[in-house]
Amino acid sequence: MPDWYSRQIKSPYYFLILGVIFFSLGLVWTCTGKASARYRWVYRSQEPTAFWWVVAMYYLGGVLFIGIFLLRDF
Repeated sequence: MPDWYSRQIKSPYYFLILGVIFFSLGLVWTCTGKASARYRWVYRSQEPTAFWWVVAMYYLGGVLFIGIFLLRDF
């Protein structure tokens, strides 16, 4: 019988998972042209500056979390 407690995700992988989620959201919102910001949708055609700031923060968050994952000592 396998030990179910040994199959849990180890804590450093949380950073990788969060990084991939943030980066993927930035990519999807870049392609669709709308992003979620502070309980509302920001559209690329109506508010381009706010839209690109939101998307850039998601890309930056994704790169930051993936970087933390890669630079941590296991």
